[in-house]
Amino acid sequence: MGAAKETLGEEQPWAEVSPDAARRLLIAAVDAFAERGYHATTTRDIAGRAGMSPAALYIHYKTKEELLHRISRLGHDKALAILRSAADGEGTAADRLSAAVRSFVRWHAGHHTTARVVQYELDALSAEHRTEIVALRRLSDAAVREIINDGVRAGEFDVPDVPGTTLAVLSLCIDVARWFDVGGRRTPDEVGALYADLVLRMVGAAPERAQR
Repeated sequence: MGAAKETLGEEQPWAEVSPDAARRLLIAAVDAFAERGYHATTTRDIAGRAGMSPAALYIHYKTKEELLHRISRLGHDKALAILRSAADGEGTAADRLSAAVRSFVRWHAGHHTTARVVQYELDALSAEHRTEIVALRRLSDAAVREIINDGVRAGEFDVPDVPGTTLAVLSLCIDVARWFDVGGRRTPDEVGALYADLVLRMVGAAPERAQR
């Protein structure tokens, strides 16, 4: 499944990107980067996948790296919005951690092609753009850490090392993009539910304490 079909119920993937030619190029870049890796992909590869000439690409993106930055920024903004929404939501810490993991995993499974590029091509960004994306990743880390800290203070969680556990939770969720297979036994929703259960056990909370 390519980036153009990773909708998870959305009317149009990458709808925030305009005009249509820029969106087509971005979708083509996601597929090319995921399949070949950033460094092995050429602007000609991207333009060809989009059904456009190489010259047309430069009308919308000055460089290949600018395309990667746009993909990475949109993906990390989405990830942060998912986690921040859960952190700011109602319910116990267990409820909120379960919601965060379910939604975060669901996105990484349902958008696994995009997520692989977003999560694993960070080092290909320029120093300036990498600094920007790392700041967003730290905000995502902070959202999960906030929930876990709330659970520890409330006596819901037994977590001796909150920063380390936060890293483990995020790493577990992100890695779904690496192995998820649309032809596999579980749907994105089912993987999200499984991982929510696993993470609650990780922090010492009984899964039944979180709302289903």
